[in-house]
Order: sequence, then C-alpha cells, then structure tokens
Amino acid sequence: MGTAIGDLLEKKEIELNQLVDRKLGVDSFNVLYQFLSSIRGQDGTPLMDSRGRITSHLTGLLYRTSSLLDAGIKPVFVFDGEAHKLKEKTRHERRDARLTARGKFEEAKKRGDDKEARKYAQQSVSLTGEMIDGAKKLVQLMGLPVVQAPSEGEAQVAQMVETGDLYGCVSQDYDALLFGTTRLLRNITVSGKRKAPGKDYYYDVKPEEISLNASLEKLGISRQKLIWLGVLVGTDFNEKFPKVGPKTAIKLVQKFDSFEEIEKETGHELEIAIEDLENLFMKPEFKKDYSLEFSEPDKEGIVNFLCEDHDFSLDRVSSIVDKIVEKFKDKGAQSRLGAWS
Repeated sequence: MGTAIGDLLEKKEIELNQLVDRKLGVDSFNVLYQFLSSIRGQDGTPLMDSRGRITSHLTGLLYRTSSLLDAGIKPVFVFDGEAHKLKEKTRHERRDARLTARGKFEEAKKRGDDKEARKYAQQSVSLTGEMIDGAKKLVQLMGLPVVQAPSEGEAQVAQMVETGDLYGCVSQDYDALLFGTTRLLRNITVSGKRKAPGKDYYYDVKPEEISLNASLEKLGISRQKLIWLGVLVGTDFNEKFPKVGPKTAIKLVQKFDSFEEIEKETGHELEIAIEDLENLFMKPEFKKDYSLEFSEPDKEGIVNFLCEDHDFSLDRVSSIVDKIVEKFKDKGAQSRLGAWS
C-alpha cells in the first residue's frame, strides 16, 4: 500500500514524549490493516469471538490507543470515504491477490505449515464494513473524535494539518506526503520489534518523523516533482514504471522539468494523464466541517461492547479503561496534557 519512496526522505527518530499534548490525525484504515495483519495466532488465524467475528483490529485499537493516551497524545481517527475512481483497478487487483493468498493460507493450514500459513494469512487481510463500524464505535466510546472523510483519509488529514487543527499524520504509508501532509509520523501505532517481510529476523521499531519541507529541500525538488517521484515508483492509483526504482526515479525528476520528457526517457507512457494524478494529490476532496472534541470514556459502553458482545476479558478491559478514565479526570495529568477539547 502507498508509494515506496521512504528511503529517499528526510527522517528523524523521535520519542513519544515529544508528542505530548499534540492532536494527531490517524489514518485509520492504515492502522486497522496493521492490527489485522499482525495480531494473529501462530498459524496466522486472526483473533475471533465466540460467534466467529474477527476482533484483532479491536484488540489493537484498545491496547495501542490506551498507550497513546497514557503518553499524553490526543489521537483523532480519520476514516476513508468513497474510493477515488482512479483506485478501482488497484482495488480489484488487491482483492484478487487476497483471494489467492486466502487459498494458499488454507492449504498451508491443512499441511500444518504454520510459517507459510501465517505469511499468506497476512497477505489475505481484508477490512469489512462491520469491522469499520466496530472500530468507529470503540473509538467514540473511548471519548475520541472520529472524522469521516469524503474520500481518501490521508487527504483529509493533510488538510487538517495544513489548517493547524492537527500536528501531523499517523500512517505507515508515504502517500500522505504526496497529499501535502507537512509532518508524517510513522511507527506510532506499532511498538517493540517487527518481523522483516519475507525474512526470519526481527528489527527494532522506533517512532519517526518525516518533514515534507525538509525532504523536498534534501532532494532539491518541488512537491509537484515529489508526486512525479511517487508516480514513477507506483502509487495506489497507478502502476510503477517498468525497471524504475526509487534511485532511478529521483534522478529522472531532478533532471527533467516535464513529465512528458520522463516518459520519453523511460520509453513508458503513463496510462493516466499526469495532470489527473497531480490534481488528485494537490486538490483532493476533503471535509471542512468536523468536530475535534474529546470526552470522558464511557466505561460501561466499552465493557458492554468488548466483553458482552465480543468476549474480551472483563478484568483486562476494566483495568485499561479505568486507567484511561483516571488519566482523563486527574487534574495533575490535565495540566500536563493540556485542554482536551
């Protein structure tokens, strides 16, 4: 998902305590996919309740969001709306890939090959309307704002960052920068160690901040050319150019001042008009009217939703929610966290 330009950007490691009292826009679909992919059993089977409904995303939301609140961070959850028409081809391709992975997952489970089963299980992750509704409900019960974007969630967050309503965008994808987010925050909703894709080793995961302006200055390009860079290596809206990786792509956008010249140099013509992609990222659809009010968590509502409806442990949920409520009410914490609304 997203565009593979990360190695070219200006990054710096940060600590969560540097984000105290900051309102952060969470790219909710991106985060939910993280939880659905990583919170699974040894053989890749997701967590489920007694009725067979997947709960991995709810587990991740509860535990990680409570950690962010404990750190003094104010998450605002922004959800995608209707996908842009240019994304249709990508959506179909991903759906077919998930179906293929699902079949391989079932085959690996029958063989008792947990390693292969888990790999294909992670590739078969899908986010349903029921999961999205459940995630919104839990977030709201926790007293946190939910913003429904008309289209791309990252575009909505980018506009909210530009207006100063949010400090930055929380997402693992770099597309947020193409949409104009001035500050991208990665590894905020993940912690500890992470398994390298397709390999048998784990690496430490550290929160990091990526500045759009610092990255553009480092690369010596404009935001328009950053979009070209993303287009060359592939985005959610177009296929990558053949035999063009990030290193080649940056040389091309630095050398040429029109995308037509890049197409001529590479011998590959973009299927979509570059102007359409530029407008998609630079003039995206977004909502101007939204609420960023924070409120006291509804302990009874959370317990009923997670424990009564989805078989979560009453002791664990109560313990977590009590800490959140205490944090919200504690006057000493309020002075450290600042005003919630």
